Amino acid sequence: MFLGVDYYPEHWNEDMLEEDLNNIIELGSNVIRIGEFAWHMMESEEGKFDFSYFDHVINEAKKKGLKVIFGTPTATMPAWLAKKHPDVLGEFEDNTKRVFGGRRQYCFNSKTYYKYSETIIRELANYFKDEEAIVAWQIDNEFGHEGSDVCYCNECKKVFREYLRKAYNNDIDKLNEIWGTRFWSQTYNDFEEIPIPAKTITTHNPSLRMEWERFRSLSVENYAKFQVEILKEILGEDSVIIHDFSGGYFDKSFDKSFDFSKVAKHIDVVAYNNYPVWGGQKEPIPPHEIACGLDFMRGAKRQNFWITEAIMGAQGHDVIGYLPRPNQAKMWSYQAMAHGCNSLMYFRYRGATKGAEQYCYGIIDQDNRKRRKFYEVQDFFKDMKENEHIINSEIKSEVAVIYDYESMASFRIQRQSFLMDYKKEVYRLYRPFYENNINIDVIPSYVDFNEYKVLLIPTMVVFKPKVQERIKEFVKNGGKVVFSFRTAVKDYYNNLTLGELNPSFYNELIGGFVEEVESLQEGQKVKIKGIDEFIGIEGSGTVFRDMLKTTTSESLFMYDDEFFNELSAITLNKYGDGEVYYIGTGVDNNIMNIIAKKILSESNIEVIESEEGIEVVKRKVNNEEYYFIMNHTALTKEFNGICLSSYESKIIKR
Repeated sequence: MFLGVDYYPEHWNEDMLEEDLNNIIELGSNVIRIGEFAWHMMESEEGKFDFSYFDHVINEAKKKGLKVIFGTPTATMPAWLAKKHPDVLGEFEDNTKRVFGGRRQYCFNSKTYYKYSETIIRELANYFKDEEAIVAWQIDNEFGHEGSDVCYCNECKKVFREYLRKAYNNDIDKLNEIWGTRFWSQTYNDFEEIPIPAKTITTHNPSLRMEWERFRSLSVENYAKFQVEILKEILGEDSVIIHDFSGGYFDKSFDKSFDFSKVAKHIDVVAYNNYPVWGGQKEPIPPHEIACGLDFMRGAKRQNFWITEAIMGAQGHDVIGYLPRPNQAKMWSYQAMAHGCNSLMYFRYRGATKGAEQYCYGIIDQDNRKRRKFYEVQDFFKDMKENEHIINSEIKSEVAVIYDYESMASFRIQRQSFLMDYKKEVYRLYRPFYENNINIDVIPSYVDFNEYKVLLIPTMVVFKPKVQERIKEFVKNGGKVVFSFRTAVKDYYNNLTLGELNPSFYNELIGGFVEEVESLQEGQKVKIKGIDEFIGIEGSGTVFRDMLKTTTSESLFMYDDEFFNELSAITLNKYGDGEVYYIGTGVDNNIMNIIAKKILSESNIEVIESEEGIEVVKRKVNNEEYYFIMNHTALTKEFNGICLSSYESKIIKR
């Protein structure tokens, strides 16, 4: 287990190094993370390499017993490279060049940037290949973050068309037929006529836009794979390669994004930069959203992960955000460990006094004094070391959330409702199970999920026949599935299916079909009412509504509507030995709580009761059970006779 800090020694006078390292040791650290933004220090002019500064830093760290995580510096190119080869800079939608001066300005398809990236990575890796203090190598930094995965340059146009040629077997007629390009006279005679979907009047073809999403994701994946292959070649297959993914994956449903899980396949350890609050936010995101992000990261490779940036102070680039209250940021670190993190570094040791991140406060602020935050980290590291065997244990889950990159992309392309937000629909299903203190995996649709009892599948608008068959087989064999509205509406190419009732190719599975649909707008709610076992229970739905006609399923809730009161809002169908729920609208929390309780009870999944605001995560080690307990509130709470003050966390043996 590695515990430590993100340290940028190049930002400080050299005579501060020893004192800084002593303080880092005093914290209880055993690792520092360095190098990721220092390309110019390593190559101040083209071909003029000098790694002596970091050689010195590593040697001094070794004297103190510290290990090192070293980053390839490709996220921040040097100015001389941008000046000499402006073609490496990405382009915005209006074809203006990104200006040197931020970070991640490069184009993921630039052959020139590939060339210079390879050179610096090879030189760096060869120089330090025998350095035993380096325990892991980080590639780049937060791929795609801040819209950096999107580029509209001529190189991207060229590579995109090559991608399409390969995807459609160089058959333009096939592409035209699948995309339906006769619509609006968009038929192409040649692949060279196909545009990238920049701004136009109205909108581009949804199939074109879906392929653009896939292409951009593949571009990031290829660049990541390229870096990993170089490092493995030089350092050996046993070397540990990581990447630090940015947070808020599901937040990017209407921003640009890439498939994190595809990049994760190429690295050894998934690392995560966890920011429960950021600049301008008046309060942190809710605990269940933090937890879901952690479970998502664990699910990317289905193994424990690292956090390379945990916060301790207030954060922001231009605007400072909420200050974590005493013990609150420490509690988020406990929560991370509870959900599968087994190595953690804080961003950053000392807050910067120069540059764009001056208001990203660290463990120590610019006054360079040890205060509350320092001692909170020290206490946290001490507790983690004492519980390392629990921290390293595997998390076993009986419930999984299944997400789908193309479905997220489809909603980016055609929202269907102004209120549609993919992450909220993920959280709508995740939250009630989380609040029952059960372990949940968050995994992509293409991985095996037969080990679970329950699958939660939010708004999987794009259907894939292979995935559908696996889901049907899962239910046949006794599993329970929960679908939410807009399931299986679009095919792989982002087209509707002629002659198919929605959800397409799922009618038998859900025991019915969607008869009518409606997008709901701001302030609109539809009433729903329970029948049979739920009679007397009333609730509401927002965002959208699929109105269901049943065949073999039973109705649990109906729409309480003068026009559509014979159509179902929530149904339950028995299929083989299993069951399928279809939730046809964005139901309120109370209704979701009721459905979750029913599923958990009938699935014989252990529920751990706790006060509101108390999170409990169970871990099992050598047939002994332990609880992580975390108080997410500013109030004193109690769990099993144990008193927890505001934002306090504990690890206890059951």
